[in-house]
Amino acid sequence: MYEGAVQDLIDELGRLPGVGPKSAQRIAFHLLATDNHEVKRLVDALTEVKLRVRFCELCGNVAEAERCRICLDPRRSDEVICVVEEPKDVVAIERTREFRGRYHVLGGAINPIENVGPDDLRISELMARLADGTVKEVILATDPNVEGEATATYLSRLMGHMGITVSRLASGLPVGGDLEYADEVTLGRAFEGRRVIANDKSIGNDK
Repeated sequence: MYEGAVQDLIDELGRLPGVGPKSAQRIAFHLLATDNHEVKRLVDALTEVKLRVRFCELCGNVAEAERCRICLDPRRSDEVICVVEEPKDVVAIERTREFRGRYHVLGGAINPIENVGPDDLRISELMARLADGTVKEVILATDPNVEGEATATYLSRLMGHMGITVSRLASGLPVGGDLEYADEVTLGRAFEGRRVIANDKSIGNDK
């Protein structure tokens, strides 16, 4: 549609999640009309984030050091881990100020259609964190959609015989939605009303 560099920019912007062809075009022409100083600030920010930001070696959250600020915070409880799909979900939960434990970021959810299986997620790292018996409860805060529910079910079965209470965020979160877009009140109530879905006693009753 356009010549050379302009079309290349539109094509690259269109690769971003949630950016369609029309949005990519609008962003491209906005950048063309923007002062060089403003564009340079954007370029510098993109360069810096790629150079400085990594994933926490323990929980998988974004960090600028080997461990993120939450893992380094001595005031957080080591007995409860909240499992989420992406780092953005950590931010959503932190906004509620309801949770004072640790996090574990899986890096996605089980999705056979997209060829994402358990081995593609940070599940083995989670199991390693549970091995020493410090953790008493794992809260499964995966998204309330098909992939999130499948991931939560898979994890609850893995942890069912470990003597750990496994809970799932309560209703109040919209089915088919993303945790990132839930408001603080809804997400806070979901934490308060979470339900146990697996522990040693419940598994014993199934026999």
